[in-house]
Amino acid sequence: MLARLDQFPAVLLLGPRQVGKTTLARRIADRGFKERKTVYLDLESPQQRERLADPEMYLSEHQDALVVLDEVQNLPEVFQVLRVLIDQGREQGIRNGRFLILGSASIALLRQASESLAGRISFVHLQPIDVVEAADGDQEVLWNRGGFPDSYLAGSDQESAQWRSDFIATYLQRDIPQFAPRIPAETLRRFWVMLAHLQGDPLNASKIARGLGVSSNTVSHYLDLLVDLLLVRRLPPHHANVKKRLVKSPKVYVRDSGLVHALLRLGSRDALLEHPVAGPSWEGFVIENILGNAPDAADASFFRSSSGAEIDLLLEMPGAELWAIEIKRGLVPRLDRGFHVACEDLAPNRKFVVYSGQESYPKPGGVQVISLMELVREVASHQG
Repeated sequence: MLARLDQFPAVLLLGPRQVGKTTLARRIADRGFKERKTVYLDLESPQQRERLADPEMYLSEHQDALVVLDEVQNLPEVFQVLRVLIDQGREQGIRNGRFLILGSASIALLRQASESLAGRISFVHLQPIDVVEAADGDQEVLWNRGGFPDSYLAGSDQESAQWRSDFIATYLQRDIPQFAPRIPAETLRRFWVMLAHLQGDPLNASKIARGLGVSSNTVSHYLDLLVDLLLVRRLPPHHANVKKRLVKSPKVYVRDSGLVHALLRLGSRDALLEHPVAGPSWEGFVIENILGNAPDAADASFFRSSSGAEIDLLLEMPGAELWAIEIKRGLVPRLDRGFHVACEDLAPNRKFVVYSGQESYPKPGGVQVISLMELVREVASHQG
């Protein structure tokens, strides 16, 4: 983060609520950045937002400070002003480390920031706690509770489950109405629960629409909202020139495994292991850990044909390398024939099967059985 501030006039830190964005920003503010003072504005506060009634005048008075703008989606028009101030600062030799911007919604902010501050801003995504950051041997706890700090670090599974239940209620009752005031909270809750039940399945908007009593277009609108709020991931299908009919719908995952379990009211690891969602939940957990550590230029997708050829995760890495990753819950991973058939079609450079164990060893066909921790480290260290 400090390196990005040292390189760019503005840095946009994106992540869902309660993931630790404000904590990180306040830590930077407390420590100082290049001996500058820090001005912190929470744009959810009407009083602090009032200070920016004339944003150009107010921010011009703090051109020698690092200005932190928290929850900037509440004042998106400020981006145009930031562009003017950044360009004025450059003329005066103030080039970098001007603004640290925090946001809880991605698509609209990325578009607005990219259009207004092209060449002046860097984007950083703050993920929930992952397997590298978690305590040694805590992978199962992290999977069960999810990576939101207050959930993962709770004193017990019961406290963690309560925190996640309250988190979901807060999103539905307070946060989401700010972005989509016309969506009934109860309908959206049912939709979110449906996605948890269908974790990792290709999207069937018509089926979900029938279950909710709404149109397919409405389902798409609900999904766009949860994706934009960084709560749901749409994993696109891989487009390959093979002589097979391929699945064209994206696979959909509730991004945090702890939220999957809370939505399905699975309050303990034992309850989780007895539920059919255990395998899909583990798959989503692995994917989030991998993609949270992948290079920015990596492209992620999945491969599935109508004949059963399938790869859970494909990573097109920098350097034109294709990695095929199959995900298995358990200590004795067995690969289906569909994985080998898909690899024959795509000829990936590397083939992995991620499992719950810690040892790594080769399997026939050039497949590497690998732990999640080790694969995350391999992905993070890839240079291309």
